Amino acid sequence: MTQPSDAPLPMAPYPITLMVDYPDRDLNRLSTFFRIFTVIPIAIVLGSLSAMVFSPILLMILFRRKYPRWWFDWNYALVKFTNRVCVYLALLRDEYPSTEEDQAVHIDMVYPDAKEGLNRWLPLVKWFLAIPHYVVLAVLILAVIVVTIIAWFAILFTGRYPKGLFAFVVGVLRWGLRVLAYAFLLITDRYPPFSLDTV
Repeated sequence: MTQPSDAPLPMAPYPITLMVDYPDRDLNRLSTFFRIFTVIPIAIVLGSLSAMVFSPILLMILFRRKYPRWWFDWNYALVKFTNRVCVYLALLRDEYPSTEEDQAVHIDMVYPDAKEGLNRWLPLVKWFLAIPHYVVLAVLILAVIVVTIIAWFAILFTGRYPKGLFAFVVGVLRWGLRVLAYAFLLITDRYPPFSLDTV
């Protein structure tokens, strides 16, 4: 008969995950060179869709203890689209962002049980509790800008995005996505880890 272990159980993955496929081919140098301009049309589409994410969900959880499935599906699709645009802008991939297909950006987002799994009052302060993350992410975003400039030159000369830099940028996107899920999408009460890793 085996004795129960005192070792802690492994932590379940965070309720939102992000993976981006590393391109196994040379990236398009021409679209990389003009990326800041080619992203403009799809960024305008994204900007027009991004309103009304936080407030309605906060009110639904607060007063009805519900997270409507259709609203979750809308937010999920918007999060996936937003990250495809971010991946394109950060030069990680050169496929123009699709408004429908996942392409090389893989996001899993767990539908929350608002009645049993979410504290109805916590959404009022989650944005405030996430302030330490905003500070760290501000520094990391500056680093991502520098890394993207370095990658821009690397792609123009070699056709490849350096793997270490690629992993760093994806990690920052992952971190930001977990903070978004906690503080604004409100799909979890679990505080986001301070980590670039897939946790």
